[in-house]
Amino acid sequence: MCGIVGILNRSQSVDRDILERMSNEIVHRGPDDSGFHISGRVGLGVRRLSVIDLEGGAQPIANEDKNCWIVYNGETYNYPSLREHLVETGHELATHSDTETIVHLYETHGAACVDHLNGMFAFAVHDNRDDSVLVARDRLGIKPLYYAETDDALVFGSEIKALLVHPGVSRQIDPSAIDAFLTLKFIPAPQTAYRSIRKLPPGHLLRWQNGATKIERYWRPDYSQKDARTDHEIVRDF
Repeated sequence: MCGIVGILNRSQSVDRDILERMSNEIVHRGPDDSGFHISGRVGLGVRRLSVIDLEGGAQPIANEDKNCWIVYNGETYNYPSLREHLVETGHELATHSDTETIVHLYETHGAACVDHLNGMFAFAVHDNRDDSVLVARDRLGIKPLYYAETDDALVFGSEIKALLVHPGVSRQIDPSAIDAFLTLKFIPAPQTAYRSIRKLPPGHLLRWQNGATKIERYWRPDYSQKDARTDHEIVRDF
């Protein structure tokens, strides 16, 4: 399953103790291993459930130059072909994990790396070259990702309980979200039960740089392709 957490401060350096406590709050998502990347105002953490490349896939993982770092929750189904192409074009991969494939795709394509991924994912990449962070969630929102903006930071994680560890995240309840839950039996994105915490919607990116946050959609369903089969044929095939 795995789980990720992050603290992106506007000014001060990341407090490692807070980041580790956020990670420990979701230890059930990744009991096999934990890892941290802290660079000034940026701190990323991960709890790993080892599935692919059990020995070599420890996170966070960097590219060859160690200027891009990733924490990742998910599975990329087409990573073998992506990895093969990356190697052919000159990238040097140190592991056989799907996680490392994504950080090299980011190195080449930037935020457009998500367009090449077939899978379910929530990940964050810290680009040391401009001290920016890209956070992405898969097209249908199979993997969860929550975030909150405090007075001096952006905090994110795979579960709300991890965010509530951070002292700057308010626990004030959002009555309209509770109303939605009692009416619909779920809370539509981007709302959560807490006023200060939001879901990153499916098929969206979060870009962070110099303390500023920008949310943008990178995918929407395409209905232009029509199925030529009759209803009977579709039922039969199903």
